[in-house]
Amino acid sequence: MIILFALFCFGLISVINMLQVHPSGTQVVVFSVCLAGIYALQLIHCSAAVRRWPWQWVAGTLVLQAVLTYLPSLAYDTLWGSQWGCLGGSLLLLVPGFARWVLFTLVAASAAVVSELAHVGGLYAVYLVQSTVLSGFVIYGFTRLVDLVSEVHASRGELARMAVSQERMRFSRDLHDLLGYSLSAITLKSELLYRLIGDRSDQAREEVTSILDVSRQALSDVRLVASGYRDMSLAAEANSAASILAAAGVQAEVDVECGRLHPLVDTVLATALREGITNILRHSKVQHCSITAAAEGETVRLTLVNDGVGEGTAILSPHSGSGIGNLQLRLTAVGGWVDAGVRDDGRFHLVAKAPLSPEPQTAEPSSEDTAARPAA
Repeated sequence: MIILFALFCFGLISVINMLQVHPSGTQVVVFSVCLAGIYALQLIHCSAAVRRWPWQWVAGTLVLQAVLTYLPSLAYDTLWGSQWGCLGGSLLLLVPGFARWVLFTLVAASAAVVSELAHVGGLYAVYLVQSTVLSGFVIYGFTRLVDLVSEVHASRGELARMAVSQERMRFSRDLHDLLGYSLSAITLKSELLYRLIGDRSDQAREEVTSILDVSRQALSDVRLVASGYRDMSLAAEANSAASILAAAGVQAEVDVECGRLHPLVDTVLATALREGITNILRHSKVQHCSITAAAEGETVRLTLVNDGVGEGTAILSPHSGSGIGNLQLRLTAVGGWVDAGVRDDGRFHLVAKAPLSPEPQTAEPSSEDTAARPAA
């Protein structure tokens, strides 16, 4: 609409100029045909579709516009000058690189040449050159403005789709982190219950109660995931882990002495511990496990170490799409990092470190931490 209004104004100037010379019928027809052709081509050149045309087609339309622009000048001299700027705008829009400015300069200079041939005086020649340059920039600027507005609207739609995609990824990560632990615990306790039925009914009843508690927690976790990631406590998660590991026959040493943590840090470290325990429950050969957490200056460090790692056990990459990869994303979001793998002692180590005051940045491990981490 803006471009149409600008072209209407330029066309109105040409009509007013023509009326001053009282044109004949033939002149009116020639004037109308040329003006209509120029503005039809100008609308095409201002559209986004023309930028996808083959360059031969684009060059052909520019040549045609140039013919329609300069041919009437032979009869009307400077009265046709308001159309030179349209050609300049088209050249700026469609000609690539530095060539567009060379051609645009030639169009502006042509206004001075026509003025000299028409003997209209130097002042009027300056006016025509300035008018040509201004109208060319107006058409170019309005067209680019329309393009930018269209791109902004398209970007808003793309951002909305990205937000939906990110929310889906968040949901899948939370579902994995929250339910993997609970479902592994349910499986473990169900197997234990199967062995206890008939021999130790009292303990079987206790295990059934424990299974019910875990299943209720899993159901609650599913509901909480839909509304956002819930707050978790590292200390509470450590106590729960000790209970689950004891039921699995794993000797666990738990030492969590890091004081009160920031809710974000508390949640992400509890998630890291839960992921580590989930991995332990999937390996029946684990016999010993140690869980330690302590503050180190301005950071807090969680370490989980277990044995029972077979030669065929895959080392989880922090960049994979599994739970370890999810932990890397979470810890990075609070300025921490996570490392997981089998060390020289043959045991699996999960180390998560986060600042006591979380910041949205990626924290690089210290030289001491780097030395302790396994080689890639």
